[in-house]
Amino acid sequence: MRPFRFGVVAPILTDLASWQDSARRIADLGYSTLLMPDVPGFQPAPGPALAIAAAAADLRVGSWVYAAALRQPWSTAREAHSLTMLTGGRFEMGIGLGRPGIETEQGLPKVSGAERLRRVQETISVLRELDGPEQRTPVVMAVRGPRSRELAAEVADTVTFVLDAGDDRVLIERSVREFAAGRDIELAQHVGVVGDARAAFMAAPGTDTAALRAADSLFRLPDDPSAVVDELQRRREEIGLSYYVFGAAFAELLAPAVGQLAGR
Repeated sequence: MRPFRFGVVAPILTDLASWQDSARRIADLGYSTLLMPDVPGFQPAPGPALAIAAAAADLRVGSWVYAAALRQPWSTAREAHSLTMLTGGRFEMGIGLGRPGIETEQGLPKVSGAERLRRVQETISVLRELDGPEQRTPVVMAVRGPRSRELAAEVADTVTFVLDAGDDRVLIERSVREFAAGRDIELAQHVGVVGDARAAFMAAPGTDTAALRAADSLFRLPDDPSAVVDELQRRREEIGLSYYVFGAAFAELLAPAVGQLAGR
């Protein structure tokens, strides 16, 4: 089993100085990685924000996640490679297909699922060329369908499984267990709800937290840190999930669990 590690999605919801203080606090609490969403119109571009975060705090940084529907492969790979260089190897590239409709909301042409997947594959291929033999930017792929899971099994270092509100534990456990990479890949889990609270940019405004609780969804955790420790150990033992990503609103609440489990 891989050791636990924990990341925080920390969008900029305050002034810049306060956000930098939050980045330092996240590092002090024992989290390994600060992550930025790729949400045009609501947040700065991930690249500049992550460079600032890496300069402000001693922790890894990453995109959670670049949306292929909005991005062209070469420019995305160049940005990722540049962040790896500028952070001294502390950047990890999270990338996925992007949620349905995200491109048309930005006034861009509709992008098919096949084209989104092609962009992901090409982005990773170009990134590997730019990194060269002396560098390797870790790649985190967000997957759901069989084609994205197949690609991730070939090229990703970490895989996170995209969940819908109606996905119960049995369905997700089956999906994770059926992910047969034939090599050692870190398995990650995006947690958008803790107790009955949802995290900004991680759970949709209309998320039915009661339905998540009823489904025993892996998208949700209890709000008792001791119960969180038991639950995460159970998930790692039964499913293999070892990297957990929380919303910044939960960083303090879940810090005791992180302190008990990180690196173990």
